[in-house]
Amino acid sequence: MSPSTFTSTFTAVLSRFATGVAVVTACESDGRPVGMAVQSFSSVSLDPPLVCFCPARTSAGWPRIRAAGAFVVNILAADQRELCRAFAVTGGDKFAGIPWRPAGNGAPLLDGVLASVECELADVLDGGDHAIALGRVTALTVHRDDAAPLLYFRRSYGRLSPGSRPSRPAASASMSSSMAAARSRSEA
Repeated sequence: MSPSTFTSTFTAVLSRFATGVAVVTACESDGRPVGMAVQSFSSVSLDPPLVCFCPARTSAGWPRIRAAGAFVVNILAADQRELCRAFAVTGGDKFAGIPWRPAGNGAPLLDGVLASVECELADVLDGGDHAIALGRVTALTVHRDDAAPLLYFRRSYGRLSPGSRPSRPAASASMSSSMAAARSRSEA
């Protein structure tokens, strides 16, 4: 397979993995807010509590977020598509007209998000043409429980339709024991 064929196949295949969308925000030492849209956000560890996101090495915002050391991952709702677009572009004042307030760590907490994860930058790992930024979680908040998440799938934004919204399973001993059994097998 030629390199260009591999690249297009790689992109086509991985675009079929639906991801949530978030905006990572921080404040520079002079108080100016900085932010970037990400779809590569994930939980990493419960003990210690770690999350990660993967900014492109070419990102203009990433070096500024890295220098800040503390950031907020703002998890977007389906009705925040335009907000996401504002943070997905390079240049300009991404915060123009965007309501926000300082989170506990001082980084911008965007109004209307589903949830926020406050972090301190714990480490940055090599991820090829991206960095892997690990954040140690210092605070977590659910802000809305009335909205679906903003999703990214096949290079476009989407949402869960109301009929396909996953229901919350009732806690049960069989689910807990199944999860415990799966965990013990994975740790073996």
